Amino acid sequence: MAGRNGTIVTEFFLTAFSEHPECGLPLFLVFLSFYLLTLLGNAGMVLLIRVDGRLHTPMYFFLGHLSFVDMCYSSAIVPQMLAVLLEHGATLSYSRCAAQFFFFTFFASIDCYLLAIMAYDRYVAVCRPLLYVTVMTEKALWGLVAGAYGAGLSSAFVRTVTAFTISFCGNNEIDFIFCDLPPLLKLTCGDSYTQEVVIIVFATFVMPLCVVVILVSYLFIIRAILQIRSAGGRAKTFSTCASHLTAVSLFFGTLIFMYLRDNSGQSSEEDRVVSVLYTVVTPMLNPFIYSLRNKEVKQAFRKALYRTKASGKP
Repeated sequence: MAGRNGTIVTEFFLTAFSEHPECGLPLFLVFLSFYLLTLLGNAGMVLLIRVDGRLHTPMYFFLGHLSFVDMCYSSAIVPQMLAVLLEHGATLSYSRCAAQFFFFTFFASIDCYLLAIMAYDRYVAVCRPLLYVTVMTEKALWGLVAGAYGAGLSSAFVRTVTAFTISFCGNNEIDFIFCDLPPLLKLTCGDSYTQEVVIIVFATFVMPLCVVVILVSYLFIIRAILQIRSAGGRAKTFSTCASHLTAVSLFFGTLIFMYLRDNSGQSSEEDRVVSVLYTVVTPMLNPFIYSLRNKEVKQAFRKALYRTKASGKP
């Protein structure tokens, strides 16, 4: 199965968590429940936004797309990870590994851009409330979302083509939960300088660019909040941003830890734990973060629940 002594690799063998085979079934059940919660929570959020007219606002328009992307993002990784846990390893063909890497990069990039766009939306709502309706028009909303999808597609295409134009040889075992670039680079048998540059370019222009947009937006938001005289007014205004800040911290915190650090001397187990956080846990938590901390979402949920109960009565 594994290529050795310079043999060109044509398939990869994922072995994440294989050093603890007794944990395979418990982890499988835990991650399966997380995945089902991810699908249920995000699908419920998308449906709730579509059916409740009070949620037909720019903020929830972006949140609906974020929930949809989170479902796709998790689905690109978790089913394969479940197979690895259940079978104590899984073989992926070269093309299947490339496809998984492409979709992961595509949806992760869109997540980054959407979170940055949502920060800009909050900036306009808090700092330029009189211009909000004229700035956040339907045309502008679709333009921003289309830009996020287009930028994500470009990033995924460039990184995938660059990563899979090199040769992999020797041991084809990947001690990771999916086909990601850092573990793949350990299998290269030639000069991987170009691929490492791609990682740096992605880390430099995608994540920090989005983080800068978010930080600048919230600096203006905080300044505007501090100018509000009443404590109740400050708390009410900040509450509209609290859910987004929590989601941003979870997503970017784990991604930055994974990609913007020196990987030398880091353990594969540490990398796997971090990767589980941003591929499994964060997409699962997002709908709960936005529902538990958002009065409008809770009211819409209660209304939908009441309608369901009422329709079930004879």
